[in-house]
Amino acid sequence: MNLEDIKKICIVGAGTMGHQISLAVALAGFKVTCTDISQEMLNKAQNFARTYLAERVAKEKLSQEQADRALASLSFTESLEEAAGDADFVIEAAVEKLDVKRKLFAELDSITPSHAILATNSSFIVSSEVAYATKKPDKVCNMHFFYPALVMKLVEVVQGSHTSQETAQVTMDLCTKMGKTGVLLKKEIYGFLVNRIVSAINNEALFLADIGIASPEEIDTAVVSGLGHPMGPFRLMDLLGIDLYYDITMERYRMTQDPREKPSPMVVEKVAKKEWGRKTKKGFYKYD
Repeated sequence: MNLEDIKKICIVGAGTMGHQISLAVALAGFKVTCTDISQEMLNKAQNFARTYLAERVAKEKLSQEQADRALASLSFTESLEEAAGDADFVIEAAVEKLDVKRKLFAELDSITPSHAILATNSSFIVSSEVAYATKKPDKVCNMHFFYPALVMKLVEVVQGSHTSQETAQVTMDLCTKMGKTGVLLKKEIYGFLVNRIVSAINNEALFLADIGIASPEEIDTAVVSGLGHPMGPFRLMDLLGIDLYYDITMERYRMTQDPREKPSPMVVEKVAKKEWGRKTKKGFYKYD
């Protein structure tokens, strides 16, 4: 199998990442079907696509023909079988919970054609954790996009010991076709490259705030002004979602049972109060 064999791509999940990945794939010239268990999420994804494309045309970043072509190649459905039944490539962008992903990959294995590649967009979970829920682990890999997927160029492709060279190469070629910069990890490691580095910074920042060394605002100021980062760790967690950070941390704790992997008390408090960042207008900062 090579890139030319990929005609239809299925995106599982119409949430924050899924709907943007869907549109990015459609803009690259592929037929795309986005599926989700929530019709409300699908409606939001479809409205986003229309609005985004219209704005790009108005700003002369896209031609009307390009926008019309992308919209025509993009469809939405609640039916996983309809979306994935004839897909050549699947990108899973569901919640960061291992049991959910394993169940989903088992379903995809029974639905998709035998040649179809199954990629997970997980931010931390390595694909070997879901690959053996299928009968074709050689066609399973990580394909990790960064938020916002329509803007960010980097995609981490992880080739586990179960992943064939062909699968890794086709996935890297797909990154290039989408105008992304793919980096290939030849071994699995939890959190991959970028998130391991970001997590180390976030964990230290949370520790310093939890024990009262400095406030989140002061820590962010130090990271931006001292290290030259575009934003500090607390503002970044607000952007990505404190609830997502909590889910990822808890999933890691369930896997390791290491008390050091438990979420920060500050994060637990924010999640309990449903102060999840920008999406709820309040996190470590308040948003209008």
